[in-house]
Amino acid sequence: MKDAQGRQVTGRVRWRKFAVLSVPGFAVTAALAIALADGALAASFAVSGQEFKVGASSLSGTGFAQYGGIDKNARGKLLPVAVTAIKNAEIHDLCQSVVTTLPLIGDISLKLRAGTGGKVVEASDLFIDATRMSGDAEFENIEIGRDASTLNKGPASAQGLQDAFGQQAKSIKMTDLRQTAWATNAGRFKLSGLDMNIKLGKDECF
Repeated sequence: MKDAQGRQVTGRVRWRKFAVLSVPGFAVTAALAIALADGALAASFAVSGQEFKVGASSLSGTGFAQYGGIDKNARGKLLPVAVTAIKNAEIHDLCQSVVTTLPLIGDISLKLRAGTGGKVVEASDLFIDATRMSGDAEFENIEIGRDASTLNKGPASAQGLQDAFGQQAKSIKMTDLRQTAWATNAGRFKLSGLDMNIKLGKDECF
């Protein structure tokens, strides 16, 4: 990335500042919804009617891209999301949880943990369709405001609509990651030290 004088710039961006800069990306969700309804943009699969929470003490990755998108549930409801894509990622202290409320039974929580005790979760071609993300982030060679259809630092298919807001970076480092998402996809997802449990009541990652 270069400044107005043509000098190379290496970006270090705090997540809160980055989130403010990300706001224009959500302005394209109306256009995305129309495109999806018209069949111009196809959802990869129907997501469930439940969001889930994902937390991690740290995430580091190379090949970062982000742009606005739309998911659709089985009932046809359109769900605006921020698509975050990373070519290769390592995650420490991963926690994923979802709470389902059933008639007569009440809340049932499913929680998954991995990458603890010095182990690491490894992912490639990672896509996260999130409605909320927070933490502290640092980026290298970040490009903010790039046409989403021209993104080329993330996974091969990590591109949005033409003229829509997008951003990308050579690498990303995050700590105290917390996100609420509709879907997570990965070409490869290695969960070292996997531990999963289900219990009555609410038991979430955060």
